[in-house]
Amino acid sequence: MSLIDRVRQFIRDHELIRPETRVAGALSGGSDSVALASVLRDLHAHGELCLAGIAHFNHRLRPAADRDEGLAASIAAALDVPMLVDREDVAARARDEHRSIEDAAHAARYAFFERARHHFRADVVALGHTRDDQAETFLLRLVRGAGPRGLAAMYPRNERIVRPLLGCRRDDLRAWLAARKTQGDRAAEYVDDESNADVGIPRNRVRAELIPLLKGRFNPAIVDVLADEAEVARETWVWLQAVADEAAVQLVLSPEGVGDVRTIDLEALNRLPPPLRRVVVWRVMTQLARGRAVGFDHAAAALRVAASDGPSALDAPGQRVERIGSSLVLTGRPPDAVGRWNPANPESRANPESLANSANLFRYPLSIPGEVPLPQANCVVSVHAVVAADREREAIEAGAIVGNGPVAIVRSDLCRGSLAVRNRRPGDRFRPVGLGGKKKLQDFFVDRKVARRERDAVPLVVDETDRIVWVAGYGIDEAFRVTDPAQHVLLLRLKALGGSA
Repeated sequence: MSLIDRVRQFIRDHELIRPETRVAGALSGGSDSVALASVLRDLHAHGELCLAGIAHFNHRLRPAADRDEGLAASIAAALDVPMLVDREDVAARARDEHRSIEDAAHAARYAFFERARHHFRADVVALGHTRDDQAETFLLRLVRGAGPRGLAAMYPRNERIVRPLLGCRRDDLRAWLAARKTQGDRAAEYVDDESNADVGIPRNRVRAELIPLLKGRFNPAIVDVLADEAEVARETWVWLQAVADEAAVQLVLSPEGVGDVRTIDLEALNRLPPPLRRVVVWRVMTQLARGRAVGFDHAAAALRVAASDGPSALDAPGQRVERIGSSLVLTGRPPDAVGRWNPANPESRANPESLANSANLFRYPLSIPGEVPLPQANCVVSVHAVVAADREREAIEAGAIVGNGPVAIVRSDLCRGSLAVRNRRPGDRFRPVGLGGKKKLQDFFVDRKVARRERDAVPLVVDETDRIVWVAGYGIDEAFRVTDPAQHVLLLRLKALGGSA
């Protein structure tokens, strides 16, 4: 079967596009998106869709960004398709919004896709994600921890976004473009994004290191295996959602005139199988969260409240969860209804019914360089690398070497891979500087006289193996202590949300 026929079959199988569908194609200049543009133009010529235009977004992050924009324009001209170009300083957006570069770029890009859809009066925007991208996404989510919802990875259709090439391999697309190029096709040129070689970016590291390892040592067909697993997870999650929605109709009540309140009958809830029980609670919590992230950890904590021998209440993102009689009652609330720990004020005290007693878990990836806002703790944690030749030690507080203040310096050679920021978990231990051995984090907090109500809001910077690097504001792990002036370091900072360190 030819590549075009495989795409046709994928489109039919997933009901992505009809002959009357107006499609805007996203074109970055890389091989996948270039192949997508040509595939869409061929299908348009055969009356199988209406290619309304090509859309290119310039993130202004790389020196070669303008070159890519020029190539995209030449491809659109060769295909004789209208083109829309937009540009944004994504790095500035990331700084202004206290987000990582990757997160800000994703948000800016998808906002542009919606603008492009309206500009071209298109029904959908087509993206060039491939089977390889699907395998990478599956692995990324697997190593970070995910259930069927996360392992479902990318959907062929997500509202107004479609991915017609999700059944194709990247190598097949490149071979197809090479054949067209030998035939004089001026729309078959593409560029390789040099940032793809940066293995500091988790997806690139999966692509460059993990997948080749799995392919060479375990299974030569690993990409197809992982992509198939993503499809199974997607089908499982879609089914589970449908069953959960049906169950929720029977056991979740919304009392009239009471506002954002949901009451769940505990007897009926406990009759459900555990996976279905968790999904029902998670979906109700998500409805009340007003856009805040609700994880399965939060749902699990709510189910502990539902148990007769569990805590009677907890505060979760955007809501209060309580066991009242034979019901689990979830009450939505505005963002500022719960007290927060303020790292800029050590004497501050959170609401005693909030984080410390709530199992209000959080975990966020932390790019290097980058920063992550923590609304649960009303603070921001940032990191950037400092080389020995450009040391900022003189400007760093004396406590930075042990990290018992708002700034810490740690060995960058031991922080390879991704960092994350989370709050404490049962059993957490680390080696405080000077102690000479491991200590339970719980005991460490007691020794430092950290109030019980504040402990769940203290950010912990951890490495990719979940080893604690810095208990933000209180101390680093001995293993990460800088002992040689020639060592390159990472500079970690803690500041209040909207404030300074």
